Amino acid sequence: MARGLLTRGELRSKAWRAIFRDVYADAQLTVSHRTRCRAAARWLLPPGAAIAGRSAAALFGAGFVADAEPLDVLVPAGQRFGPVAGLAVHTVEVDPFEVQPHDGMSVTTPLRTCWDLAQWLDLEEAVVVVDRLLNRRLVRCEQLRDLAHNRRGAQGWKRMLRLAELADAGAESAQESRLRVRIVLAGVPQPVTQFVVQRDGRFIARVDLAWPHLRIAVEYDGLWHDDPEQLHRDRRRLNRLLGEDWIVLHVTARRLREDFDGFLTELRQAIHTRAR
Repeated sequence: MARGLLTRGELRSKAWRAIFRDVYADAQLTVSHRTRCRAAARWLLPPGAAIAGRSAAALFGAGFVADAEPLDVLVPAGQRFGPVAGLAVHTVEVDPFEVQPHDGMSVTTPLRTCWDLAQWLDLEEAVVVVDRLLNRRLVRCEQLRDLAHNRRGAQGWKRMLRLAELADAGAESAQESRLRVRIVLAGVPQPVTQFVVQRDGRFIARVDLAWPHLRIAVEYDGLWHDDPEQLHRDRRRLNRLLGEDWIVLHVTARRLREDFDGFLTELRQAIHTRAR
């Protein structure tokens, strides 16, 4: 506009779309979460600021943020920035070594991202994202625990410690993470994730969650069970467990959403029966 190549009226035409205030893109460009992160990093964020939280995790391939959701950005304490529509601005203390370059953007490191997730999200959703970071080997469980202990006494260290206690690299989906966290928060002992059942060294089955000493397993039936062939394979696999004297409980998305208490009663009854 300063060079006379565009007018404000032309920017309001269908040829352009606003990404942020005073940041526009060709209307034919697919504006993804990553596109918006790149635009914010290049044209909006002040020096020292970084993409953070769920947005950073998504850039690492360890989560999903819808295209229209606000981006999480971290701004060092003492800097004035925002508010900006489309950004969730968090002004907090951050050390320079906790920010790294990633695909041309300044992004919080995976470990710092875990700390911020523990502070900004409720516990269940924070575990969902951190499970994925662990699964992709971007952080390790011992790093999470060390971070919490190293910051003992600082605001938020207990949230970080609880997150470290609940996180598990074995989760293979967000819903499996949510199910496991709810089970543990309800007072049930922590299960083993992706447990492999064997007999005489021969593979029998692998289950989502298990209490091996009690021979109890829980399987989350996700969307893939809409595929009849997948359902057939899974049921045949789990039927083999019955011959090994296992109790297998199933949880669907609807049951997790609408009747978790009912499922929890069944799980506790199974544990009580086997414990006797």
